[in-house]
This record gives sequence, structure tokens and C-alpha cells, in this order.
Amino acid sequence: MRLLAKIALVTALAAAVGGGASLVLAQAPATMNAAAPSAPASPGARLAPGAPIPAAELEAFVDGVVRSSMADQHIAGAAVSVVQNGQVVLKKGYGFSKMDPATPVDPDKTLFRLASISKTFTWITVMKESEAGHIRLTAPVNLYLPEAVQVRDQGFKRPVLVRDLMTHTPGFEDRALGQLFEEDPARVRPLVDYLREERPRRVRDPGETPVYSNYGAALAGEAVSYVSGHRYQDIVENEIIKPLGLSHTTFREPYPARSDLAAPMPADLAGAVSTGYRWAGGSFRPQTFEYATQVAPAAALSSTAGDMARYMEMILAGGQLDGQTIYDADTAKGFRTTLQSVAPGVNGFDDGFMEFSLPGGFQGQGHNGDTLWFHSSLVTVPQLGLGIFVTTNTDTGDRLAAELPKRIVGQFYGPPGDLPRPGVPTLVDDRATYEGTYLNDRRAYSGLEKFVLMLVSEAKVRVTKDGRLLTFGGRGAESRAWVPDGAPGQFKEVSGPATMAFDIQDGRAMRWFPPSGTTAFERIGILERLGTLELLAALTAVASIVTLAGHFFRDRQTRQTATQGRASLVQSTIAVLWLIAMITGGAWGLGAGDVGKVMYEFPSPLLLIASACALVAALLTLLTVGMSPVVWRGGRRVDSWTAGRKLRFTATTAIFTAFAFILMWWGALEPWSR
Repeated sequence: MRLLAKIALVTALAAAVGGGASLVLAQAPATMNAAAPSAPASPGARLAPGAPIPAAELEAFVDGVVRSSMADQHIAGAAVSVVQNGQVVLKKGYGFSKMDPATPVDPDKTLFRLASISKTFTWITVMKESEAGHIRLTAPVNLYLPEAVQVRDQGFKRPVLVRDLMTHTPGFEDRALGQLFEEDPARVRPLVDYLREERPRRVRDPGETPVYSNYGAALAGEAVSYVSGHRYQDIVENEIIKPLGLSHTTFREPYPARSDLAAPMPADLAGAVSTGYRWAGGSFRPQTFEYATQVAPAAALSSTAGDMARYMEMILAGGQLDGQTIYDADTAKGFRTTLQSVAPGVNGFDDGFMEFSLPGGFQGQGHNGDTLWFHSSLVTVPQLGLGIFVTTNTDTGDRLAAELPKRIVGQFYGPPGDLPRPGVPTLVDDRATYEGTYLNDRRAYSGLEKFVLMLVSEAKVRVTKDGRLLTFGGRGAESRAWVPDGAPGQFKEVSGPATMAFDIQDGRAMRWFPPSGTTAFERIGILERLGTLELLAALTAVASIVTLAGHFFRDRQTRQTATQGRASLVQSTIAVLWLIAMITGGAWGLGAGDVGKVMYEFPSPLLLIASACALVAALLTLLTVGMSPVVWRGGRRVDSWTAGRKLRFTATTAIFTAFAFILMWWGALEPWSR
């Protein structure tokens, strides 16, 4: 019985929680493409790094990949743009932006929701304020924030620096359910109100472990707004969007005009925004607009493939395009230089831009972006003078968005194929160092959101007999195989360019850093393991059923003291409450496949009922613990329970107590929380 684990909320939650791990790429100096150092050609590669991709071959390849993916993965619409050496090599729309009426995707006019690609604009605005001397990256961010949203110390001595936000190391927990996106425009809040009301807990020292933070990026946007005295939407329009001529790009959203919010999206752009779709029941189901104005610097961007082509040209040209200078050479260099990485070879952060390893040994910078229904990637590869943008409008489009940039680079500049790296026999002897169960640090650390995300955030590490290390999990991810490479704790993917690492302390891996560099997985003990929760849930369900069944099969003439009678009644009540909690929680879990419903309605009435019933059951269980000595003492022999019934009562109380403790540990007994 996988209990509420069926609440397997979603691999899709990974996307919902906000732009998640970011796919991106690059490295190199900050000047024009021609100044980027040439990388050696991969053996057997179709093209040398300095050779441009033939436009006809690129279009034929992309057509094949996109159309096949759209058919296999049920994607309603997509758009792609590719630039190289200052030229647009490909710009194309696929499928439909709207089904009713049928409206084809236009790469120059159809706006897609680009989510966390918004952050690249935010980091540019931060760096522009740094260039002007208004923000120091090494200063506490509180110097640039209104008092209402300043980061509290919460017991930590070191303040959060501006640069910590750019490396996703402020030490915040990550919360998203019920507030990151809004379905009802009336619920949209000003940025400063959101930051004040949704303040996350600080759960680790700043500047150390990268854990992706939408809140941190939104905080950076508020810092820019505060020091400049203008709304974020106005800043990004005046400093980036208008100078670049991005006429179909906006951070505004189509809500009714309100005095406390930025002006809404212009009507002509609002009419061109693609509908988002969910593939369910064999059909594309249109979804409502996902409002993100409350976290605009982190997620509110809408744009077209054509505008993103110009944006990538500017990035590849070191901050310049058509005579407009968006940022200077030092900033451009920062966007291509690793600012922080958890281990050599593991992707890090380049002043907010994320790194990603590509076939052929190439790297790049950029970002991906995920809403509930839209999935996108923007990738620049300076060594190739290449920029790739892909976006989709369906919840199933995440794989295409993540893979297309890698496949394009691999097709034209990568080796014809990677021979799988052989296993390392000595790894078998070290298996105890790495094997274990780990938990994703990118989650909430209290309340019902902690409980829900712990259900889907577990990962396992195993070592095979032939000396390969396998990683399983992390929100439904497939297993991947690795072999040791370099210093102890560092591993290379068996087939592919990815690198990951472990933090080893006293001969034991305590933390695992996946190749994205956007989170960490900490080794956990028995109390945090899903299997422990499942076992105790199953035992509690059986004990509850047996307890209630006893009322029907027990001899009605059984003697008992008044205290024993009351204890029996309390324990039966507890059994009913546990069963109601499991049934309502399980019913909520069965509907968790609709990630939009989970996001917008969290915590739903079913989940609140489950938590409230579990809380009352836990409190009553404490009462039965206190009654146990009296139950065992009983009265005269003829007026008391038998030893067998006393043992059954005690065993049931022990099971209920253990289950209550685990639920408390996981945050499930807090119906007042989110």
C-alpha cells in the first residue's frame, strides 16, 4: 500500500515549482563571437567549431526532431529559433498556438510563456545597476531592499549578499504550491507584497550550497526596483526590451488594470499569447493563463521565437546589437565565467546565468523556463557563435525543450557516438561510501508542503557489480549510470558529457550534487525515508481495521473496567480518524496528476481534512498512551481484560504512536500551514 505516496504529485511538479533545474550552456570571454577561443573538433564531428551549420541541413534536422517529438509526446505547439555568427539561421513555428479557432504558431507573433528565462533579464538589470555603482554584488542585499522585505537573520550570522542570489545560495527553503502561479487575476499581488507575505525560512548558511530559488531572483528584481525608484516592468522595458526592438516581448500580463500593479499587457500582445495545454484523456485540454506578476523578475516573461533570436544575438555579441549597448564588456565576461560551482566539472553559475555541458566538450550559458504548461530553453554557445531557443505550449513538452539544444550541438559538432565508459571494479569495494537514500534540498522545510514534496523528492544511489554507480529519482527522473572520474567523489556519466559529485566526510558521502548544479541531495536516515512512512501507514491501516472489526466479533459479555471501556472507545475513535485521513489523503493523491489543480488549490479541502483528522488522531493517541498503565492494572480479575486483549491494545497504541510521530516529523500534522 503506497498510501499517500500515490500523492505522487507529479513529476510535473518539478516544472510547476518553477523553472527548476536550468538547462543552459557556455563559457568563454565576453567579446564578440569571433573572439571566442576555438575548441578542438571532436573526432568524427561533422563540422569543426569555426564552421557554420548549413541552414538547409539545420532545418531538416530540427523539423525531424520537433515533429517526431510533438507526435510522440503530444505537444500542441512549438517554436524554434537558431542564430549563429550574427545571423538568424532558423526561425520556425510548429503546430498550433490555439486549437479553437485553429491558429498556427507564428515564430514572429505568437507569444509563449517563458517562465525562468525571465531571470536572465533580471540578472542583466542587476549588473547594469552594478555598472552604475548603485549596487555592490558583495554587499548585503538588505542595503537595497525596503525594510518590509529585508532578509531576517533567523539565527544566521552571515547576511545574504547580492551575489548569493545570483548563485542561488541564499539558503532559503523553496516554496511554490498555492502561490508561485495564480489562476485568478484578482489574487495577483504586487511584488513587494508577495515578498513580504511569502517569506521563506532560511535553512542553511548563505553562500555555500546552491539550491534554486525563485524567491531569491524575485528579491533581486525588487532590489533593482528599489534603488532605481521604478517598477520592475518599466525598468526591463526601458533598459532591455525597447533598445533591442523586442516588440513582442513583455513582462506584463493580461489582468484588469489596477493602481497597485504595473500596467497590464497591451491588448494586441494579449491576443497573440498562446494558450497553454494539458494532454489528458487523449486530448489537448486548454488551460487558463498562469499569472506570475507577483514574482515577475523570476517568471513573468512572454516572448516569441523571433524576439529571442535577437536577444541571443545580443548575448553572443557581448551585450551589443545594432549600435545599442545593453551591458559592458566586464558584465559580458561575468556571464561567461563561472562564479561558483560545487565541485570541479559540475555546472555552476555565471553571474546568474547557468552552465550546461554539451556534446563534444562544449559548454554554454542561458536558462530554461517551466510554467505548468509551457517549457522552454534558451542556450548560447560562444565557442560556436551559436544560440538556440525552443519553446512548447503543452505540459508534455519538457523533454523536447531540454533535449533539442543538446541534440543540435551533438548532431553537427559532437562525436558520432559515445562508447559507454567501462565500470571501475574498485568502486564495488567503495560502495558503502556512496550507497544510500538522499533527499532533494529544493523543497519546503515545514508544514503540508514539506510533507507533499518529501513524498516525491527522494533519490537513491546504488553500485552495480561491474563498478558503475546508479542514481535513481529526484522527482521521477529515470536512472542514470556513472563511473569515477577525477578526484574521489567525482563521477562522469557512462554515456554523455555530464559530471556530478559527492561531498564525502569521514569516508561517507553525505551529499550528492547532480550535474545541473541547481540543487543538492542530502543523505537521510530512516525517519525521512518514504519506505518508513509507507510501512507505518500500512500497519496503521491494518491495526485500525482490526480495532473496528473487534466491535463486531468480540463477545459482548466481556468484562472490563470503566477505564478500559473508555480506552477502547478512544482507540476506536482514533482508528476511524486514521482511516478517514488515509481515504481523504488518498483521494487527493489520485487527483494530483492534475498539476494545475494541485498548484492553484493547495492545500485543497481534502488534504486539510486528512491533516486535521491525523492531528486529532495523534493527540488522542497520546491520551491512550497515558491510559495504558491503568488499562494494564485493571480491576478484579473477573472484571478486567485478558492479557491478550491488553497486549493487542498496547501494540495498536504503539503503532499509532509511531505513525503519529512520523507524520509530525514530515509536517503532515499542520492543517493550518501550507
